[in-house]
Amino acid sequence: MRYTTVYIILLSLLAGCTQKTEPEIVADSIFFNGPIYTMDASNSKAEAIAIRADTFLYVGSKAEAEAFKGTSTKMVDLNGKTMIPGLTEGHAHIMGVGYNLLNVDLREAKSYQEMVEMVAERAANTPNGTWILGRGWHQDKWTEKPEMTKGFPTHDLLSEAIPNHPVWLKHASGHAALGNAMAMEVAGIDGGSVQPDGGEIFMGLSGQPTGIFNETAQGLITQVIPSQTKESDEQALKLALQQCFKYGITGFHQAGSGMKDINLFKEFAERGDLKLRLFVMLNGRDEDLLDTYFKNGIEEDLFNNQLTVRSVKLYADGALGSRGAWLLEEYADAPGVHGHNVMPMKEIESITADAYKAGFQVCVHAIGDRANREVLDIYERTFNLYPESAPKEPRFRIEHAQHFHPDDIPRFAEMGVIPAMQAIHMSSDRPWAIDRLGQQRIEWGAYMWQTLLQSGAHIVNGTDAPVEPITPLASFYASVSRRTLSGNPEGGYEPGEKMTREQALRSYTLDAAYAAFREDRKGSIEVGKWADLTILDKDIMTIPEEEILQTEVDMTVIGGEIVYKR
Repeated sequence: MRYTTVYIILLSLLAGCTQKTEPEIVADSIFFNGPIYTMDASNSKAEAIAIRADTFLYVGSKAEAEAFKGTSTKMVDLNGKTMIPGLTEGHAHIMGVGYNLLNVDLREAKSYQEMVEMVAERAANTPNGTWILGRGWHQDKWTEKPEMTKGFPTHDLLSEAIPNHPVWLKHASGHAALGNAMAMEVAGIDGGSVQPDGGEIFMGLSGQPTGIFNETAQGLITQVIPSQTKESDEQALKLALQQCFKYGITGFHQAGSGMKDINLFKEFAERGDLKLRLFVMLNGRDEDLLDTYFKNGIEEDLFNNQLTVRSVKLYADGALGSRGAWLLEEYADAPGVHGHNVMPMKEIESITADAYKAGFQVCVHAIGDRANREVLDIYERTFNLYPESAPKEPRFRIEHAQHFHPDDIPRFAEMGVIPAMQAIHMSSDRPWAIDRLGQQRIEWGAYMWQTLLQSGAHIVNGTDAPVEPITPLASFYASVSRRTLSGNPEGGYEPGEKMTREQALRSYTLDAAYAAFREDRKGSIEVGKWADLTILDKDIMTIPEEEILQTEVDMTVIGGEIVYKR
């Protein structure tokens, strides 16, 4: 009996010697066995990462990562898949993304006839008199062109096919729209309607409206369209969030919101349904909204770092496709036309000064070279006039920043102005943009990514969704190839302006974080930063260029939580 007792004691001691002690700091999860691109200049690639709560605990070798492995640690084998920092959509419209899924999505229409058929199909299942809304058509992308007025279709075919519903179809750019006869009747638009400032009701030879409403003229129709309901807003936001997570997006720069949408974002965030790190620009056309925020100050990292409101969105001009972009010289394909100044420049300058003094970032939509110059001039005057109000780094932005006079390109880096550029616009627009601008202006001032980067500017990438599909990898492909999504032309348009793959990834991660004042907490995989990451089934940093568009998002993680898994 005595020997049995001793034997049992020895076995217990041996078992205790072999039992591993729990580490002092235990990781919630460890990811390993795949290339990990960190965007950390001092440690650009890693074998493994460890996450604890919502931050990166360790980044480095697998052997050292295992020092944080405890009994509760989840080991995630990448099986050769590629990890990158969580992608940030640098300029898009989140409610528009959702509503584009609820309304008629016209982006795939290859002709006016096909677009009308898509709308007629929706009308067949919609009660008479109910508004039918859609978005995404672009006449320059149609393979079959109808007879057009001023480069746009007329409402006749649409009105004939859908006579019993008011129809409003926004152009892909969002800067023009087509209404049918019933929509114009409801709004009281006819040949005698007064043209608005900053926009145009297109009129035909008969003196009657063609159905096209450009820039501010759209408000004549939208003011009579019934408001969206709270239920539809919630549904749209849910759908948009699902899309973001599916495509690897962990952060989102929301390009203009009113109080209604901001309150909805707060409701979602408060109950833990937002998850996305949303960086919101205030709608600069809403005077009461600006007064409230300028008085109360910025809102930063609310609801466990889900929501920040600290910027103002303004509009200097329109879009190139609708000839609304404001140019120094006339359009090559429209003599005498220079585009539109949408919001009076004096008003933009006044709001810019107020925002600057209140500590808010200013983000102005400017596409044409005249618009970009005017905005840069306003920023320069503001910085010089109010030095006592200067934030440490205002990081003012120009949204789109597509076409410049060469003299204005160095001014971005010199003043610390951030160009928020959507590379996918080059891919989609370059085949016809040359008609608008001509060869010389294209070559010396359009989509000047590498020139801007070499001057020291930070570029923020994105898609401007729902103008383009919210797919970062398509914009990444455009950044490094300067081709259309069908692969044309061989070698790319103006190839000297291509980004390297590292530059393109940085524009979607670390520089996007910089533009939102959060490069200290996100944008790279580093110890202490938020554990936001995107996992891809291919290595986009090494695969052949043509395979980038075939790459799928395998997993999206925000703050250590898996929000999407393929």
